[in-house]
Amino acid sequence: LRFDGFAALMVGLVAGIGVLVFLYARSYFHDGPGIGRFAATLLAFSGSMLGLVLADDLMALFLFWELTSITSFLLIGTEDEKVAARSGAMQALLITGGGGLAMLGGFVLIGETAGTYSLSAILADPPSGAAVDWGLVLVLLGALTKSAQVPFHSWLPRAMNAPTPVSAYLHSATMVKAGIYLVARFSPAFADHAPWRPIVLGFGMATMVLGGYRALRQHDLKLVLAYGTISQLGFMMVLFGAGTAETIYAGCALLLAHGVFKAALFMLVGVIDHQTHTRDLRVLDGLGRRWPVVAATGLVTAASMAGVPPLLGFIAKE
Repeated sequence: LRFDGFAALMVGLVAGIGVLVFLYARSYFHDGPGIGRFAATLLAFSGSMLGLVLADDLMALFLFWELTSITSFLLIGTEDEKVAARSGAMQALLITGGGGLAMLGGFVLIGETAGTYSLSAILADPPSGAAVDWGLVLVLLGALTKSAQVPFHSWLPRAMNAPTPVSAYLHSATMVKAGIYLVARFSPAFADHAPWRPIVLGFGMATMVLGGYRALRQHDLKLVLAYGTISQLGFMMVLFGAGTAETIYAGCALLLAHGVFKAALFMLVGVIDHQTHTRDLRVLDGLGRRWPVVAATGLVTAASMAGVPPLLGFIAKE
């Protein structure tokens, strides 16, 4: 394991937002036979995500990567009596699990060429050659699937069948950032390799545009946020994938800001859904007049997402 500045940022997101989500979930769920199992699975996911961002060995990183996929599958399918929840969980597992297997192949190619599986050693003295280039393509395939980049993005909107605390934690602040984290780690050392920038910048920009366009066509509040998250993930993929010191610094700021405002927006949608039993924008007109505190909170967090000064979203995007 290795704890450095970037790991500290990711640990802050995983642990900080995790604590808030756990507190939120206490009020969101009623007591029931499955609540203890849900809490244990969410805690196991938190531990897996912490292991992923702290791992300094490629095989350990892969192990934690797959543990996040398995616990995510269980969390998305929490309400397993619903067909949509089961199918959404299965799609997420197949896409992210398949990308994880490709990533494992890339780790083996890079590790064997470098003569070590220590991530810090590989990044300090990056290997080169055709095997490494193919390894990078496979690693990027794993990152693209995990972070819901086009054309692998379809699992994220379907994962919105999960309870809102799961969406707020996994699908805005933590798990979908795993692929971004991997690109950010590898980018300073490997951005100049031939396949890197065309793949990362091409897929990232396509995701930015498609995610934003699809968000404008949704009526379900969670789907609006899901496609908005896809667009923002594409934005972060471009920033970290460019591989310069300035863009990586900007990417870190956006990573933090996005985790804060998107988790808050998801939890706000959970409050609305919990009290009104609908997320359809077409029937929620006038809600702000009845719930001024909810309206004010939503306005501030949405303004941060839109980059309105002096909020954190503005600082990151500027």
